[in-house]
Amino acid sequence: MFIERYIKKEVLYSLRNNPVTCILGPRQSGKTTFVKNIIKDIKKKVTYLDLELDADRQKMKDPELFLGHRENECVVIDEVQRIPDIFPQLRGLVDRKRIPARFLITGSVDPSLIKFTSESLAGRISYIKLLPFNLKEVPKENNLIKHWIRGGFPLSFLAKSDDLSIKWLESFISTYIERDLRILGLDVQSALMRRLWKMISNYHGQMLEMTSISNSLDISFQTLRKYIDFLEGAFIINRLYPYYVNIGKRLIKTPKIFIRDSGILHRLISINNYDELQTYPKIGQSWEGYVIEQIKQIIDEIFNLSMYYYRTHDGSEIDLVIVKGIKPVSCIEIKYSSAPSISKGNSIAIKDLETDNNFIIIPECDEEYPIRKDIMVCNLETFLETYLPKM
Repeated sequence: MFIERYIKKEVLYSLRNNPVTCILGPRQSGKTTFVKNIIKDIKKKVTYLDLELDADRQKMKDPELFLGHRENECVVIDEVQRIPDIFPQLRGLVDRKRIPARFLITGSVDPSLIKFTSESLAGRISYIKLLPFNLKEVPKENNLIKHWIRGGFPLSFLAKSDDLSIKWLESFISTYIERDLRILGLDVQSALMRRLWKMISNYHGQMLEMTSISNSLDISFQTLRKYIDFLEGAFIINRLYPYYVNIGKRLIKTPKIFIRDSGILHRLISINNYDELQTYPKIGQSWEGYVIEQIKQIIDEIFNLSMYYYRTHDGSEIDLVIVKGIKPVSCIEIKYSSAPSISKGNSIAIKDLETDNNFIIIPECDEEYPIRKDIMVCNLETFLETYLPKM
């Protein structure tokens, strides 16, 4: 099954207007499949290079020689972080003949982790993220529960059975820890990294206790920070930061940590199916992380919107705050419940932040309804399709 990705229009727009378009996303998120599908829409000859292949890396031994003869083509370079010193040479080629769609490149880590990119291609490159399937991309017949349990990586979500999905996720985690992290530039012992992933899965949806984790792993605070920064730059984890406002209250300032893909989370905590998830004591945190990731994928592509959480030392809290510019516009509570309610701490937080359009997002809700004049209860699909685009 081929699933159309919602970033396609944005990528085609970039190809029409920018000399370099870079598609970023975690390993196995579907970048290669997406690029091969979109090549047919490029109105010029295309040369495709997969830098995972020795033969194609060999062609790039002298990039200027190989690419210099292809200035009228679109050159696709897949997994460009394999040869990071190519970026200054791409800049020279672009400046020599600056036309749209000179290069379409893909990468598996954030540009900040790839040496030379920021200083080399500034003003010449457009970055677009291709992450695991978002709920909005999933066909209606594939329901939310399947997406939540299996996650959004294509080969996990589209697997013909739950067992095959589980095996793929196990293989992904092992391969990523034992091989891919080194390929991406992080040299770390596999056993240590596996322990870190397991610890993060136990902290999922909670405050990131860096000192406690570094002590447990017997590594320095600085080393742990490097690992966390890298995993976030490789799209494996997400830190949700608190929203700071000057309201005369003592605010919690520690970020929360989430494993971005719910399928990976469920493998790390050994959840095999929905029945097992129902008995998991932290099911609410799994649901919270899943909802936040679906919203984040869309908000990251929307100019001027950002997301935080809010908590004070006196107990006022809200799971998610949507901010437009510098102004909070919506408070969102994420509850795994069919009959949700608002706590006193939630009400105080909404009052503190002065937001008028607020939501409780629950798994199942046939029709949205107000629980208070300023708070709407709805399911995740309705929020993503109806309410988020209006913010």
